[in-house]
Amino acid sequence: MTSKKDLRKIILDETIIPKQWYNIRADMPNKPLPYYSAQTMKPAQPDELFAIFPRELVAQEMCDDRYVDIPEEVRKHYESFRPSPLFRALGLEKRLDTPARIYYKYEGTNATGSHKLNTAIPQAYYNKKEGIRKLSTETGAGQWGSALSLACNYMDMECTVYMVKISYEQKPYRRTLMQTFGATVLASPSNATEVGRQILLHDPKCTGSLGIAISEAVETAATRSDTNYSLGSVLNHVCMHQTVIGQEAKKQLEYVDEYPDVIIACCGGGSNFAGITFPFLMDKIRHGRNMRCIAVEPTSCPTLTKGVFSYDYGDSAKIGPIAKMYTLGHDFIPSGIHAGGLRYHGDSPLISQLYHDKLIEAEAYGQLEVFDAGVMFARAEGIIPAPESSHAIAAVVKEALKCREEGRSETILFNLSGNGYFDMSAYESYLAGKLDNAPYEKAALDESLKNLPVIE
Repeated sequence: MTSKKDLRKIILDETIIPKQWYNIRADMPNKPLPYYSAQTMKPAQPDELFAIFPRELVAQEMCDDRYVDIPEEVRKHYESFRPSPLFRALGLEKRLDTPARIYYKYEGTNATGSHKLNTAIPQAYYNKKEGIRKLSTETGAGQWGSALSLACNYMDMECTVYMVKISYEQKPYRRTLMQTFGATVLASPSNATEVGRQILLHDPKCTGSLGIAISEAVETAATRSDTNYSLGSVLNHVCMHQTVIGQEAKKQLEYVDEYPDVIIACCGGGSNFAGITFPFLMDKIRHGRNMRCIAVEPTSCPTLTKGVFSYDYGDSAKIGPIAKMYTLGHDFIPSGIHAGGLRYHGDSPLISQLYHDKLIEAEAYGQLEVFDAGVMFARAEGIIPAPESSHAIAAVVKEALKCREEGRSETILFNLSGNGYFDMSAYESYLAGKLDNAPYEKAALDESLKNLPVIE
C-alpha cells in the first residue's frame, strides 16, 4: 500500500479509465420529471428532440440503465488525456494549518484546459455517426466552446460557437483558441440569428447570457438540416459522460486507502459537479455511505440557493425543452462576473432533484472571496485555477478551517475542473483591486420569476 503521508501525486494508471459511464437515474429515489415541449406545452416526445440531437444521445437522455458502454473510438480519445491526475493538496493543508486531508482531481491538463472535453468528444462522435456535418453551441467563459471546437476538429466537422458577449470581450484568447481549432465564434447576442437580432433591437448594449446564447445555437440547429445542437452541461447525457471523473477518483483514492467525507465542486449547469459526485452518490443512495456533497455557485447567479424548483425554459427565447429544475427564471441576466461558466439561470434536472431530495447541499460565494481562495490555492499548489473552479476552493477553505476550529480530521475531495491560464485579465483586475462581489439584484430575480411557464 502506498503511503498517503508521502504521496503527492496519485499515479497515472490507464487501466482506471472507465469503460462505461455511470447513469445516476438508475439509482435516484425520485427521478426528474419529464421534459415538456415549448411548442406544444405537452410532454416532449423523442421525435421532437431528434430535430436538434442525434438519436443515441436522446436515448441516453431517457435511459435508466445503470451503466452505458463508452464507444471504443471515444475511449481511444480519452486515453490521450485521461486518467486526469489526483493530487493531495499538501501545500494548501499547510497554509491552512488544518488536520483535514485535501485531495483534488485536476481536469485542466488536456488541450482545452477543462473537464468539458469528456462530453464534447462523445457528442461529436455520435453526431458524426448519424451524418451530421456541423454542430452549433453556446459557451460562457469559453471552456465548453473550446472543447467542442477541438472535438469537431477530431471528427472533421464544422463548429459554430455563440459566446456570451461579456466573456467574448473579457477572454479574447479563449476566443482565439476556438478559432485555432477551426470554429466560427460569434458574440451573443449576435446579428446572425432572429433571436439575437430581436434582443439587440430591444437592448443594443446587452451583455448576453447563457440562456440567450443557447437560444441562438438552438435556432441555428433547428433551421438547418445538416446541423445539430450540442450542449455542454445541464442535460442528463452530459452529466453521465462526466462521470469518468468520479469513477477515476474512486479508484485513485483506493491506492491510499481513502474515501471522502466531503466532496465539493462548483456548479453552474452542473456537469463537473455531477462528474465528480455522482459515482460517490451511488454509494450513498444504494449502500447508505455517509458523505456530504456540496455544490458551489456564485452569489450573483444563485440558482440552487435562491432559485425556485419549477418548470422553466432552458433558453431565453423559449425554443428548447422545458425542464423541472431550480431556476432564477429564463429572463434573468446575471452580472458580468469572470466565472462566465456559472452564469446560467437554471440547473441540471438531475442535480435539482437531488438537491430537492436533500441528498446534496449548496452554498454561494461572492466574487472577491472566490478570487481570494483562487490566489491562495495558486500560491500553495502552483496551479492557477479557473474562476469557476475557485468557487469550489472557497468552500474547501471554509470546510478545512472548520476542521481546524473543531479539532477534527476529515477527507475532502474537490474537482479542480479547469485551469485559469486564459483568465489572467480577471486575476489582473483582482490584484489591482478592481473587482467587486457583483451580487444579484433581487428585484430583477423577482421580475424574472413572474414569467415561468405554467405546466398543468
